[in-house]
Amino acid sequence: MRKRERQKPKGPKILKSKSILLGVSGSVAAHKSIDLTRRLRDEGASVTAVMTEASRYFVTPLSLQVASGNKVYTSLFEEPMAHIDLSARADLMVIAPATANIIAKFANGVADDLLSTCLLSFGGRIVIAPAMNWRMYDNRFFRENLDRVISSGVVQVGPEKGDLACGEEGAGRMAEVPDIVEAIRAGLSGKDLAGEKIVVTAGPTREYLDPVRFISNRSSGKMGFAVAKAARDRGAEVTLISGPSALRKPGGLKVVRVETGEEMMKAVKEEIGRGAGVLVMAAAVADFSPVAKAEVKIEKTREMTLQLRMTDDIIAAAARMEKRPFIVGFAAETGRNIERAREKMRSKTMDMVVFNDVTEPGAGFDVDTNSAVIIDRHGEKVLGLMSKDLVAGAILDRLVEIKA
Repeated sequence: MRKRERQKPKGPKILKSKSILLGVSGSVAAHKSIDLTRRLRDEGASVTAVMTEASRYFVTPLSLQVASGNKVYTSLFEEPMAHIDLSARADLMVIAPATANIIAKFANGVADDLLSTCLLSFGGRIVIAPAMNWRMYDNRFFRENLDRVISSGVVQVGPEKGDLACGEEGAGRMAEVPDIVEAIRAGLSGKDLAGEKIVVTAGPTREYLDPVRFISNRSSGKMGFAVAKAARDRGAEVTLISGPSALRKPGGLKVVRVETGEEMMKAVKEEIGRGAGVLVMAAAVADFSPVAKAEVKIEKTREMTLQLRMTDDIIAAAARMEKRPFIVGFAAETGRNIERAREKMRSKTMDMVVFNDVTEPGAGFDVDTNSAVIIDRHGEKVLGLMSKDLVAGAILDRLVEIKA
């Protein structure tokens, strides 16, 4: 008899009750540290800020104190043991913005202010978000310092290319706050997927009728992107193969952009051929494509007969490969027809399928929540309505359990 278990996993709120030591150095990007502090607090973290003297020209200690709800530290001698106590209490240290000066100090073991002494006394994971003029970022001596810091295990996020505060354009603009938060999450996540190579597909595909018209669907890619980021945070080497999506490209993983089902098929096969051991097919691949594609735009008429053929099934093709991966599929249905999902898993020899009713409020396309049933060969797990991030965590939890 099939075991059916109903539970609503709380999911890993990774930053809940974590202590973050935030270092703020002297860059015009220091104003972003206030938003970063608020975002981290929203996710349940406690943030304590350490400011350099130069950073106080750009943002006040009071602003960070209000944002964090904690005392802000600025002087090495105000509390002589602060560099030891603050470092001992922190689960992770992040320097945002990280100037060329503070990176040089860290690379060469210089400790002449509170932030640099905290860096040398902290033994945990460190994330840096560099910010500076592009000439400084490209400077050979700075790059040697940066390489030394990164080779020691420090995680770098950014910088981005774009308009700089000086009016010039180039690489040196501090990473956006959501990207820094993602790097912090990754640094604090359990690494139970370390060593796994995982391919995740996301978004819709397009099947063209002519050069300007196509068949597609409403998929936004949010579920697949959530799975890819969660797998990355848990230590996996992740390739995200995405159809057309407006979502921001995640950092820390390989992203392959495709448009048609045929392109997605080719990309999936290539990644499995490179040794990927898990395939999560969250993409909504078009089921049909035109028998013939017009080379020029089809003229507008009152009626048109469209002849379609079924597209090739990516999951079925992956299951036939010599080095078959562990396969997780998705079954988006209109209605509570869960038996169709079970049949899909059997007929396509999937290892797991995630069923969801897209007509259920809050569980359809282009929303941030989902309500799903995880089905595998051993049983079923019913998830209540929750964020797609939490659904992604529950899917990977089950993956780890099965592969253990």
